[in-house]
Amino acid sequence: MGHIVILGGGESGVGAALLAQSKGFSVFLSDQGKLKEHYQDQLRRQAIPFESEKHTVSEILKADEIIISPGIPEKSELVQTIKKQGIPLVSEIEFAARYTKAKLIAITGSNGKTTTTLLTYHLLKEAGFNVGLAGNIGQSFAKQVMDNSFDYFVLEISSFQLDRCFDFKPDVAVLINITPDHLDRYDYKFENYIHSKFRIFQNANTQTACIYWGDDEVIQQYQDLIPQAAQLKTIHFGQQAGAANITDDAIQFAFGQIERATAPIQGPHNAINMAAAVLAATEAGVSWSDIQANLGSFQNAPHRLEPCGNWHGIQFINDSKATNVDAVFYALNSFQKNLILIIGGVDKGNEYDVLNDLVKSKVKGMICLGTDNAKLMAHFGDRVPQILSTDSLETAVSTSMQWGESGDIVLLSPACASFDLFKNYEDRGDQFKATVNRLTHGS
Repeated sequence: MGHIVILGGGESGVGAALLAQSKGFSVFLSDQGKLKEHYQDQLRRQAIPFESEKHTVSEILKADEIIISPGIPEKSELVQTIKKQGIPLVSEIEFAARYTKAKLIAITGSNGKTTTTLLTYHLLKEAGFNVGLAGNIGQSFAKQVMDNSFDYFVLEISSFQLDRCFDFKPDVAVLINITPDHLDRYDYKFENYIHSKFRIFQNANTQTACIYWGDDEVIQQYQDLIPQAAQLKTIHFGQQAGAANITDDAIQFAFGQIERATAPIQGPHNAINMAAAVLAATEAGVSWSDIQANLGSFQNAPHRLEPCGNWHGIQFINDSKATNVDAVFYALNSFQKNLILIIGGVDKGNEYDVLNDLVKSKVKGMICLGTDNAKLMAHFGDRVPQILSTDSLETAVSTSMQWGESGDIVLLSPACASFDLFKNYEDRGDQFKATVNRLTHGS
């Protein structure tokens, strides 16, 4: 059958190893980091050879094909060596898709892809569809392909995963938006990142529904990258011809409309996400009556505009997943009231000008939370009535309680990565929620 090497022993890598072995390949897994014990146990149980905390290049180069973790940089010496040898490098998504007959709904975008993926999955599952959730979220796609007989998969796909997809052809492909992100991975060329996102459409044909936000200027510019034969389903604000039209009051489809005031997720960005999810679900065969019945019970992912406490009328919102400026732009757009914004972390080359007007009109106080807040303080110091720099989450939350009054919203929406003070954005969000709970409890 051939020999497959897996680089990276996280959820997707171990799942790919298990699937590859079940299909008759000989398998070797290599991780430069420390493999978690439960993953080591899974590999041992199946007698799959692996190495932890090192890459033995001579072993890796024995591969006929290599399944690579999306976290391993393209520029790494190991990847360059593999490329010189001409060994194919693919993602877990590309590999696993070969072994399923399930209908695939694949969703990507710079912001909102998790919300859209979870909502699409919710609409299929609640309608009684036999559906799995995978990709950049949940359990390994490969492992689910091996273990389960799902008829449908809803997949959240990152640009890093798409970079190593070649024959992957979803039945429904969704591109929500494209804004600058991860440019350090793409030679600081926005165009490279754009081409990466458009790979979700690269194999589309007459059977493929391609859903995208038609008002996105970047998508408009590069629309020619979508194969002409595909079925194009666009989302627009206003009355321009499209599969979904968003007005101030409603999201309108050919088959009905959703009132925005009573929708389970709020804000203009979430109107786009809802439109995309509803279109994807209907393409998969979910009825409008089922969508109407089940939309209201949707709960968004943790760390994405997640309410996490109320103290004397001050509401606390955890938006720790907002790791770039555009995500914060969407968050600020979701609220009308006075905001106390907690922002900061590891800056990925952010440009904050896009936030200026929203900050000036909505933010009554800004707390910069990070080990180096100089750039934020310099940019926003004259644009907000009060501003504080701290590297203490406790100080950030207690200060927001002092500044706030009934009707205010304290919003953690950092615009930055979390690695200066936290393990990841989940850890940052969890610690924020715990600190809010502790400081407001019983007060």
